[in-house]
Amino acid sequence: MERTALVTGASGGLGAEFARIFAREGYSLLLVARSERLLRERSSELSRTYGIEARWIALDLAEQGAPQRLLESVRQERVEVEALVNNAGFGDVSPLAHADAEKISRMVELNVGCLTELCRGIVPDMLERGSGAVLNVASVAAFMPGPYMASYFATKAYVLSFSEALSAELSGTGVTCTALCPGPTRTGFWKAAGDEGSPLLSALPCKTPAQVAEEGYRGLVLGKAIVVPGWTNRIAAFGTRLLPRAAVRGLAARAIRP
Repeated sequence: MERTALVTGASGGLGAEFARIFAREGYSLLLVARSERLLRERSSELSRTYGIEARWIALDLAEQGAPQRLLESVRQERVEVEALVNNAGFGDVSPLAHADAEKISRMVELNVGCLTELCRGIVPDMLERGSGAVLNVASVAAFMPGPYMASYFATKAYVLSFSEALSAELSGTGVTCTALCPGPTRTGFWKAAGDEGSPLLSALPCKTPAQVAEEGYRGLVLGKAIVVPGWTNRIAAFGTRLLPRAAVRGLAARAIRP
């Protein structure tokens, strides 16, 4: 039976690396992102290199109704999604009082709403088949509050909590859910967030998208509930549970804005 991996945010960064890994492992692909040109180029390249079928849908998943349109396309084309990678998302560096209201709304819709809708729409079919895997991209930000990035950190806390709960619900069904929680990664995230000079980029070692995606894929294959790539990131993530919350807030604030 043909295995299909649906990867959102697949035009670059982590999403592009996930697409490459699943193609390498023999999956057919359904790639989703905003850029039609980049999706076409990536799909053609992966098809030639790995001999797999790669389809794409150019769609802005932050738009109202976009997740439903994607799910409808999946149903109409009778795509059996064996692996769902919810990678699409973005952040914003700004005190909430000065943040762009529309950008915040789109961020919450993409990082939280879209991810939830796609899981709700695709997991039932996985359960019916008795096999499948979901990988939701969270962040080490999920483990702490983030002054000056309050909304972004909160969305990733949701992703982690949601994914852990879903992992428990799926236990013993043949379907798994993994939350991938990377630290700083060499992608275009900080440029898109509006702050390429954040101290976080030097406070923690930066991994490449390929390194993070490989660790995420291994965690997905093993059915892990949480994957935090890199020992320094694991210390940063789980160490926050040992510190007073006031100290965590202060450290996070200084890491984002000195």
